[in-house]
Amino acid sequence: MERLQEESTIVRFRASGDPPQRYLVEFRGRSLARERGKIIAQDSHQVEIKLGASYPRSMPELRWLTPIYHPNISEIGLVCLGGYNTHWVPSLQLDELCEMLWDMARFHNYDLRSPYNRDAALWAANQSTFAFPMDARPLRDVRAAQGRFEPEGVASSQGTEGEPIVLFDEEVALPPRREPAAAPVRREPPPDIMFIE
Repeated sequence: MERLQEESTIVRFRASGDPPQRYLVEFRGRSLARERGKIIAQDSHQVEIKLGASYPRSMPELRWLTPIYHPNISEIGLVCLGGYNTHWVPSLQLDELCEMLWDMARFHNYDLRSPYNRDAALWAANQSTFAFPMDARPLRDVRAAQGRFEPEGVASSQGTEGEPIVLFDEEVALPPRREPAAAPVRREPPPDIMFIE
């Protein structure tokens, strides 16, 4: 989470507990809220993440604290993460979870087929006022601005003034690149051959 905060102008967090069990995460970027029946743009959002005693084997409790109008976030702030709600993946790190939440907030990720907020889903399907995503920046916008798009664990080839940038201490081999498989070729028998059944 600290590395994420260093690589982002969008996210800030406070943790409480030793070890931390509760995170208050703030996203500074454009999303939507509903105020007195009108859909408005909102530029600051807070989410509470509570880690239970069995975390990471069980999903953290997520609750949106500031108003947000989103098909997959209920009016009281409960968050639906699709398949992760029923099939939590213990290897999903908190920074990855925050990236998912940011993508939801900025309407880069939303599912209209199984909404937590039916009204927001109907509105999103039929609206033409706002262009999605609401905020074009990825959560790790500082890293992106520096051109550091390499997969984690891989060093960049060039830094400033020809010096290599080492993002992480260990070297990781990339998997071999797969070429798309060629479509199977259907071969017709020569015209002089007949098949008898």
